[in-house]
Amino acid sequence: MNKLLGQRMASWMLLAGATALAGCAGLTGGGPSATASNPVYRCEQGLQFTVRFVNNTAVLKGARGDDVLLRDAGGQGMQTVYSNPRLRAEFGLGEAGREAALQYLQQPLVARCQRD
Repeated sequence: MNKLLGQRMASWMLLAGATALAGCAGLTGGGPSATASNPVYRCEQGLQFTVRFVNNTAVLKGARGDDVLLRDAGGQGMQTVYSNPRLRAEFGLGEAGREAALQYLQQPLVARCQRD
């Protein structure tokens, strides 16, 4: 179990570093934009973010900063769950699978979101 946790943390750190380097190189772009690979989600409380799914990770970019989330167990059918120590995100919610829920773990904030 500890070996798995160590591997997961190492993967997260590697991906976080790669994301930071991509940002420095100008590859991540600025702000949400609607593309097939980076859908825009609009949430309660005026939140908005884009998400990019890559190799069992979800990279969220929004006004609250960027987050790299790792795939978690959970979710049924089309639903998928991703998390890091700061945030838990569920995608594929709702009848059409266009809804998401963000739960900020260090704050009492849960936001329901809809994909454009």
